[in-house]
Formats: sequence, structure tokens, C-alpha cells
Amino acid sequence: MRLDRLLANMGYGSRREIALMVKAGWVVLDGITLEEGAVKLALSDDLPKRLLLRGNAIDPLPGMVLMVHKPLGYTCSHKEAGKLIYDLLPERWRAREPVVSTIGRLDKDTSGLILMTDDGELLHKIISPKHHIPKRYVVGLDRSLSGQEAPLFASGTMMLEGEDKPLLPAHLVVTSERTAVLTLFEGRYHQVRRMFAAIGNHVVSLHRDQIGDLMLPTTLAVGSFVVLTPQETAQIFSEGPNQG
Repeated sequence: MRLDRLLANMGYGSRREIALMVKAGWVVLDGITLEEGAVKLALSDDLPKRLLLRGNAIDPLPGMVLMVHKPLGYTCSHKEAGKLIYDLLPERWRAREPVVSTIGRLDKDTSGLILMTDDGELLHKIISPKHHIPKRYVVGLDRSLSGQEAPLFASGTMMLEGEDKPLLPAHLVVTSERTAVLTLFEGRYHQVRRMFAAIGNHVVSLHRDQIGDLMLPTTLAVGSFVVLTPQETAQIFSEGPNQG
């Protein structure tokens, strides 16, 4: 791909602005200052380490997958009012092409692991209902658990209000009187909250910590993100999280 097109697609500026950066000697590849924006580059995995702009390694190439530790109060939207998940990324990433999008959503009052990517094919593969990728949530409740929740959630017969198709079996592990870990294998609208509401309880805190075999590291600070390696991305499609 042409240098000027690559950097423009990554949000560094227009092609004209990139041309001026090149002319100013700001773009260096393998220690050599590039002189033409039209030079073609192979999009190798190591290119972001080899290509420097103003002395800094460039951002991840198109096809990146991010793991974000979503804080409470942020919305997974491009347009809604208030704090957006995209505010956690470098501002220039809003101009990237292809666009960076969340893979599914966590609501404003849910924290934890959310994935983002500019790879449309991967995004649709992950959210496709055909794959039943498990997602694990740590749940805090307003009322004490009765002990009947786990078999009901696992039955495959539970219905949510306004729907005509039963939920897939879900796995619940009670961790205290009012806390539990719930693993879902589908992603219906506000599903965790609606499941507990259907049995007369109310979710007061909700945190997702795992998708497939990919776990949110305790070392990843709230509001931070990391770029996943291909090996880490593959964990999304592994058999599933520890359910205990």
C-alpha cells in the first residue's frame, strides 16, 4: 500500500498533510528517511515497529483487535451524549478507515471486557449467533439468591418477557448470598439483567471478565486497552471460560 494512503487511513491526516510530513523528513523506515509519499510498503506484522513518524512507532495496522477495560458510565456508541467508549482511544483513531467498532456492546452501567476492531469479517464472526461464544459476568444482586436460579438458568426453557424463544442454557455459580458468576452462550438485549428481573431480583453491579478463553487481565487498568496478538484473538473462539 502507498505510504500516504496507509497513514491517511490510520488517521494521521489527509494525503496532502502526509505529503508535507514526508517532505519535512518526519517519516523514517528502517532508519532511512523516506522522501516520497507514493512509495509502496508491504503491510508486514513488524511494520509498526519499523516505520516511525516523528520518532514514534506508528499505530497498529488495519486488522487490529483491541481488548478494552470499559469503565462504568461509558456508552458503546459513536453518537450518544455523554462519555463514549471511543473517548478511551487516541483521538486520531476516529478518522481510521476501516472504522474501529465495538464487538457487541456493554451497557452504560456494566464494566469490564469489551473487544474493538476494524476487521469487519472478524466482528461478524464473533457476534454471529451460530458460534455461541461464551461470555462470563460477575453479578451483584439486590436480594439474596434462593438456590433455584442455577437449575432454572441451565434448563433451556426460561423465557424472557416479550420474547417467544427460550434462552439457551446458561451456567450460574453462586459465590455469596448476593453475588454470582453467570456464563451466557448468546447475547440478547440486557440479558443478564432481564434474567434476574424475571425471577424477582435486581442486578446492582455487572462486570464482564471473560469471552471464550480470553480473560481480562487484572493488570489492565480501568479505561485502558491493549492490542491483542493473533494468538490471544484465537482464544475468543476456544471452548470457553472457567465457569467456577
